[in-house]
Amino acid sequence: MNPALIGSPSQPVTLSDAKLSAKDLSFYYGTFQALYNISLSIAPHKITAFIGPSGCGKSTFLRTMNRMNEILRNTRVEGELTLDGQDLLAMDVTTVRRRVGMVFQKSNPFPKSIFDNVAYGLRVNGMHKRSVVEEAVERSLTHAALWTEVKDKLNKPATALSGGQQQRLCIARALAVEPEVLLLDEPCSALDPIATLKIEELLFEIKSLTTIVIVTHNMQQAARLADYTGFFFMGKLVEFDDTRVMFQNPHKKETEDYITGRFG
Repeated sequence: MNPALIGSPSQPVTLSDAKLSAKDLSFYYGTFQALYNISLSIAPHKITAFIGPSGCGKSTFLRTMNRMNEILRNTRVEGELTLDGQDLLAMDVTTVRRRVGMVFQKSNPFPKSIFDNVAYGLRVNGMHKRSVVEEAVERSLTHAALWTEVKDKLNKPATALSGGQQQRLCIARALAVEPEVLLLDEPCSALDPIATLKIEELLFEIKSLTTIVIVTHNMQQAARLADYTGFFFMGKLVEFDDTRVMFQNPHKKETEDYITGRFG
């Protein structure tokens, strides 16, 4: 791993200043246990990355943080999960989804115009005044580095955009309701290197607006982007630390083996 890719060391995250915190969190799909006693604290206005091989639990944990797993039958969660010290698992789910936004691996624009895609969450949350919605749409598209590309075709179908543009549109749609946390599940896996670079630059820009948690298979991406990195393996959080420490001096042999390509 090229040390030049890796950012400056981050300060340790304490429970008192964490935006999100998990304590002994376990998750089950029926009788199958997918997560085992996950405990970590996520710092506000930082980028936290989760890495690990396929099926290791990182995406399951990400979806637990905005209660997306509840739409699946025969699932259950045990342990604690807090947002600003409040019990996230006991909150009204609509409140959770407003405060904790999510962008998926495959871009999923609605079969609507570009404008209506971004405005969707605003309208669902009761904002209908045209001038306010228009201002919020422009602001969100600007934050998503997409405004200059689409400002003259806001009424065009969102599905007419390129793959990279569609993913940035989905980020704009998530940002429109001003979430406190933005979760991203492999947001660049289907994109070419140029589109991936635009997404990464965008995430750097918006971490002043929101706390970012990203799942990625791309270890170079984690090294470039993240302030903190967690390594998942077989449903367990093996190691969680400052990204520079994780990539230059991991404490666990499993982490070192994964980062150096001995498995994965």
